[in-house]
Amino acid sequence: MSAQPPGRKVAKPRNKMPRRGQARKPTPPEPQPLPSPTPPEVLPEMQPVEATPAPIAQEPMPAPQPEMVYAEPPPAEPVPEVPTSAEPSEVPPQPQVEAELPREEPQPEVPVQPEEMSQPESAQPRQEPPRGQEQPRRDDRWDNRRNRDRRDRNDRRDFRDNRREDRRDDRRDDRRDAPRPPQPEMGPPTRGLTLLGAKTTVYTDQYTPALLEAFDNRHLENDFFVKFNCPEFTSLCPITGQPDFATIYISYIPDRKMVESKSLKLYLFSFRNHGAFHEDCVNTILKDLVKLLAPRYIEVWGKFLPRGGLSIDPYANYGKPTTRWEEFARQRLLMHDLNPERVDNR
Repeated sequence: MSAQPPGRKVAKPRNKMPRRGQARKPTPPEPQPLPSPTPPEVLPEMQPVEATPAPIAQEPMPAPQPEMVYAEPPPAEPVPEVPTSAEPSEVPPQPQVEAELPREEPQPEVPVQPEEMSQPESAQPRQEPPRGQEQPRRDDRWDNRRNRDRRDRNDRRDFRDNRREDRRDDRRDDRRDAPRPPQPEMGPPTRGLTLLGAKTTVYTDQYTPALLEAFDNRHLENDFFVKFNCPEFTSLCPITGQPDFATIYISYIPDRKMVESKSLKLYLFSFRNHGAFHEDCVNTILKDLVKLLAPRYIEVWGKFLPRGGLSIDPYANYGKPTTRWEEFARQRLLMHDLNPERVDNR
């Protein structure tokens, strides 16, 4: 180390502080002394030990075996030939001689090759089948299976539908072929009816009440109305002989008899040349029907067309005496035209 000249101060190094915003430099770590190696452990001294010989077990000596001497087998004696003679003689039994097996020639040894490792299917080259015999792909096989299942379901559904239709047809045939019970007689009996169903019909223009015909009522337990409308009724004025045209309304509640419609039509047509006033025609029709049917209740209402600027609408009714229909007829007569209809066709 060189000496400093006299009279000159040596600047001491100072630890500079970092500026504002500047990080302080990290100080390097001080080196640490290496650990001293540990002295090896001193083992205690080994003291010599005197070895004592172990007793030796005496094994018995094997007995001497006789020496094996190989002796060659004696040669085989030749078999004497037996003389053949014409006379049969007993042949002595010949000793059985084992046939010598052919010796197998040694074959050359073939070196054993190690088995080749089978390659995975992905590594093996794909062999294309011959044309026309291509195997379906996995997707195609799946599609074919789905189509086959769908066809099977459709076949089963068609089979069920066919069986259901067959059973329905069988039931229909059974109902058609089954014997039908006798049906009750419907409609009026033909007894006493001569005009209904006649091949020839005679239309008369003279008043004939004998044309009316009736049949039995099969619903005596019920009260019901039967109404007839005849819009082509015509008669003659008894004074002037001029025709009168009207619409006749007949409503009745039957008791035991009901009027036959064809006979009623011919009966109303018979007024064609009958001279009577409007009121006479309505009351005549009422009395003829009461005489024929004896109904519970009946009413006849005639609405004639005006002649000379005046129209006439006569009304007549009847209720069976000593029954509730007699009072009903009286009330009906008083209130039959309580709400008169509007006349717009005259």
